[in-house]
Order: sequence, then structure tokens, then C-alpha cells
Amino acid sequence: MKIILVHNTYQQPGGEDAAFRNEYNLLTKAGHEVVRYVRSNHDVSHYVSVRQLALAKRTIWASDTREEFRQLLLRERPEIVHVHNTFLMVSPSVYWACRDANVPVIQTLHNYRLICPGGTLFRDGRVCEECVEHGVGPSVRYGSYRKSRTYSALVAAMLTTHRLLGTWSRMIDYYLALTDFARRKFIAGGLPADKILVKPNFVYPDPGDGNGERSYALFVGRLSPEKGLPTLLAAWARLGIFMPLHIIGDGPVQAQLEEYVRQFHIPSVRFLGSLKWELVVRAMKGALCLMFPSQCYEGLPMTVIEAFACGTPVIASRMDSRQELISDGWTGLHFTPGDADDLASKARWAWKHPGDMAEMGKRARREYEAKYTSARNYKMLLEIYDRAIQNHHARPNGFEADLTTSASSFGAGQEQSC
Repeated sequence: MKIILVHNTYQQPGGEDAAFRNEYNLLTKAGHEVVRYVRSNHDVSHYVSVRQLALAKRTIWASDTREEFRQLLLRERPEIVHVHNTFLMVSPSVYWACRDANVPVIQTLHNYRLICPGGTLFRDGRVCEECVEHGVGPSVRYGSYRKSRTYSALVAAMLTTHRLLGTWSRMIDYYLALTDFARRKFIAGGLPADKILVKPNFVYPDPGDGNGERSYALFVGRLSPEKGLPTLLAAWARLGIFMPLHIIGDGPVQAQLEEYVRQFHIPSVRFLGSLKWELVVRAMKGALCLMFPSQCYEGLPMTVIEAFACGTPVIASRMDSRQELISDGWTGLHFTPGDADDLASKARWAWKHPGDMAEMGKRARREYEAKYTSARNYKMLLEIYDRAIQNHHARPNGFEADLTTSASSFGAGQEQSC
């Protein structure tokens, strides 16, 4: 099968980039012809001062992408296009190029961007579902994206424009939500229920079970406010025992976190910075547990299923799909989101019961083998591709004339402006 994978990488690599890379490697190794179409948000830096207006317009509609991608489709003639992320340099115009070439489209929903301009359903240190309930307008009032009303208005305009154009409801054959929890949120936010399937992330290649000494707790991820790092460090300040905590990753609040550790004299915390995947896996295999204190809704965190693959149990905040993904007392432990005392209690218990944690780790590994291997995911992915291809031509042909005219005029206007 010939497949085109589309992804807009972020300025700071994360789980979405890893998931994209995993699917490319998996499909390629299985013998499929896979073409990558990749843009980067590092290109945003090219749009300064007077060109900010051009950036705003391309976020909503990038005419160069539509034409470039249309030519790619005509040249490669793929059987299906699988989109991971279009925000913000690719733009939703890529879906219209697929319509031009009559190619079926799959879209993985890695975050909540299609129903929340901020992408996280998180605001002011707590979960926020106002955009799910009332549309994207509240995000502008709160400055949900980058704490900016201007930027939030831009993303809200992109989402609203393409809802009106029918992009979200008509241009995409199937959406892939990562969990049942996420599927329910997207349906509540207005995406068509009959088009949302559930397919989890997976770990590829299999890192293998850890079998060495497990002598520290581990955090892996972006150091940003919604990830719950202040709660994690506050818990460590209250432990009352010396339990090493290794933190892998970087991000906007790293300096504040390091200052907190110095201020409260927490000698057991080490910041290791951003590491290559191989070194992250090695660290997971040596960890007693993975700490996952995030206070926002997550998709299906790669770090959690990577920990499971390494036989490492997870201590996570009790919310969203984590309550199903991590079985309390079986493959890890739950704590009350934002409650440093509760987290400290669970971490202390884990440190004093290494035998119980080792058993949880064995069960976590079995959970990985049952649900998150590349072999199982490959079978699911191919079934979805086949379903999309078979059903694609059964869809109503085309759009109403006025909608087609509107979309064509919109694209032409953007091309002149950009």
C-alpha cells in the first residue's frame, strides 16, 4: 500500500512527534511505500513584524500547501493520506487537496486542538471545558493559546472557518482518538461520532523489560505548567525520606523548578535535561516508578506506555483516561490531582514496598504486551485504512455549488495575501 503521512512538527519535540515517527517506521518495515510530508513550526520565526499578518492567514489557509500537496498526490497517487498534525504551517488546506485528488483521509487526534484553541482543555491551573460546551469563543476571552487573546482569536478563527466550510465534518473519512475518554470529549465538542474510531499509540521498537536495580523515581516530559511539576516537587519536599527523583525533559518552567529545589533544599532531585529515546528507555528500566502528575487532560501519553513496556509501574493523577490506563494497585497508583500530600504518601509507600512495585511492573509489562505492541497496532491500523478506502467512494459526491465556490474563493484570496 502507498501511504502519505502528514505531520507538522513542534518547536519542542514531544509525544506526537514520537507517535508519527513510530508509525512511519512500522509501516516502512512492514513493506509499505510511505511518503512523508513534514513541515516545522520552527519556520514561524521567519514571520516577523509585517509578515505576522501572512502567518495569521496561512494558519487558516495555506494556499501554497494546498497546491504543493495536490501536486504530490498527483505524482505519488497514494491509496490513503494519514494526517497527524497540521497546526500551524501545514494548515487545514491539506484536506482540500485530498478532496481535489479524491484520496481518503485519516486524522489522528493527538491533542484537543479541534475543540480547544489551547489544545489542552486546561486554563489557570485547572481543567476547562468551556469551549466544549459553548464553542471556541471563551478561549479568546481567556487567552487560552499562549496566554494571548490575539493568538487565541487566530486559532479560534481557523477552527470556526473550517467548521463553516465543512472541513471537519466532510473532508476527513475517519478520526482516530487515542482513548474512549478522548472520543467522548470530541463528540461533545461537535465532531461527528460515526467518524471517530479509537486506536491507541504504541511503542516501537519494543525496548524490552528492565531487570536491573530500580533505585529512583522518574519523570519524563515537557516542563510546562499543566504537567504538574510544582505538585511533584512539593510532594518531594514533604517526603521525609531520601528518595531520588530524576527529571528528564526541558521546557518553559525549568528555571522556576530548579529554583524551587534550591530554595527548599531538596537534594534528592536531579534535572537531566532532554535525552535521546535510547537513554530515556535506559532510565525507565532503572526506575522504581514513573511519576505522571499532569493536571490536564492527556491523549494517550507515550511515556506511560513506554514505562509499561519497560516493566515500570506508574504513579499518576487520578483523572481522564489514566483511571482506565493505569489500574490503581495493579499496574501503578493513583493520587488526587494537585494534592502534594497525597502524592507524597503514594511515593513514600512505593519506596518502602519495592516488592509490591516489582509485581506491579510485571503486570504493567503484560498490559503493554496485550494492548500497546507494534504488532497489535499494525493490525488495527491496516483494518482502519482498508475501511476508509472501501467507504470513501460511498460518501456523497462533492459539495453544494455555493460551498465549493466559497472554498475556492477563500483559497484564492489567501494566495494573494500570502
